[in-house]
Amino acid sequence: MIHPLTPGPQLRGARAANSAAFALQGFFLAVVLTELPQQRDLFGLTDKDIVAAVALISLLAGGGSIAAEKLAVYRSSRAALRLGLLLIAASGVGVAFAPNRIVLFAALGVYGVAVGIVDAGTNMQAVFIQHGYGRFVLSSFYAAWSAGAITGALCVSVFESLGLSLRVSVLIAAAIVLAVTLATGPRLLPAAAAESGPAETDTAAPVPTRLFLAFGIVLALAFAIDFAVGNWSALFLTDVLAASSSTAALALAAYQGASLVGRLTGDLLVRRYGPRAVVRVASIIGSIGLAVAVAAPGPAVAIAGFLVAGIGLPLIAPLCFSEAGRLTSGRGLDSVIARLNLFNYAGTLVGGVVVGALAAATDLRGGFGATLLFALILIACAQVFHARATVTAAPALPETGRASLDK
Repeated sequence: MIHPLTPGPQLRGARAANSAAFALQGFFLAVVLTELPQQRDLFGLTDKDIVAAVALISLLAGGGSIAAEKLAVYRSSRAALRLGLLLIAASGVGVAFAPNRIVLFAALGVYGVAVGIVDAGTNMQAVFIQHGYGRFVLSSFYAAWSAGAITGALCVSVFESLGLSLRVSVLIAAAIVLAVTLATGPRLLPAAAAESGPAETDTAAPVPTRLFLAFGIVLALAFAIDFAVGNWSALFLTDVLAASSSTAALALAAYQGASLVGRLTGDLLVRRYGPRAVVRVASIIGSIGLAVAVAAPGPAVAIAGFLVAGIGLPLIAPLCFSEAGRLTSGRGLDSVIARLNLFNYAGTLVGGVVVGALAAATDLRGGFGATLLFALILIACAQVFHARATVTAAPALPETGRASLDK
C-alpha cells in the first residue's frame, strides 16, 4: 500500500488548476445546454435539429478523446488539456457570432472535439495528481464539475433576467473559460512530473483487456443513466406525471445537487471503505432512487427518487478512472484514460437511444425502466473494483518524484 504523501506546492497547485478545468467543462456545457431554447428561436431550429446537434457533439467528442491521447503521448496531458480549454473558448465565440445554422453547427462541432480533449485531459491529470497524493482524491474533481455545471445554469438564469442577448451571454461564458484557463493552465502537471513513468519502457506490462473492458462497461452504464436523467427527467415529469415545467426542472436540480454532495464526500468514503464497497452501495442507492422515480404516482415522489439516485450514482465514474490508473503509468496511462473516456460517449448515446426508443414504444416511465436495469447491472459489476482503498503511484512519485514535483 502507498502511504499518503505530504503534497508539495506544485502538486497542490496542479490539483487546484485541474479542479478549475473540471469546473470550466461543467460550466460551459451547462451554458450550451440551457441556451438551446434561445438558439432554437434565433436560428429556427427544430427538435430534430437539436437532437442532431447533441449527437454531433457526442460523436465528435469521441474523436477529441482520441486526439487528446495522441497529443498527450507526443507532448503531455497538460498540453492537451490547455488546448482543449482554448478550443472551448474559441467555439463559444463561433456560437456567439454564428450568422446561420451552418456556422452554428460548425462551431458546435469544434466544441464537441474540445469536449473530448478536455474530458480526457482532465482525467489524465486527475489520475497523475492522485498518484502524487498517494490517496484517493478523484471524486473531488468531479465535485468541481458539478459545481461548475450548477454555476453555469445559474449564470444563464441571471443573463436571462438581465435581458442579455444570446451573443453576449455566450461571449461572457467564453471569456470566463479563456481567463481562467490562462490563469491556471500553467499550474497543471508538466510531463516531467506526470508522464515520466515506467510505462514508457519496453518492459511495461500490457493492460489486461478484460479488466479494461469491465471498467469501460461500468463507465458507459453510469454515464447512460446520467445522460438519461439530464435529458429526459423534465419530460418524464411533464408528460407522464402532469407536472408544470417549473416543477419538472426540479428533478434535474435535485439530482445534480445530490451529486455535488455525494462527490464532495466521495473521497473520504473510498478511503474508509474501499472502491468496491462504495460502488456497490452507490449502485444500490441509485437503484432504489430510480425505482422510486419510475414507480412514482406524482411529481414530488419522482423528484425525491431522482434526489436519492443522485446521491449514489455520480460516485461511480471517477472510481472507474481511478481503477484504470492502477493498470499502468507514464504515457501509457494517457492512452488508457483517453480510450476509457470513449465509453463516456458510448454511454450517452445508449442513454439517449435506449431510453428514447422505449419511451416511443411505451412512455417515459418505461424508458426510465432501462436506467433502473442499468443501475442493477452496476451492482453486479462492483466486484471488479479493488476491495481496499490503495492507490498505485508511479514509482517516480513517492520519493524522487516528490522532489521533482516541488521544484
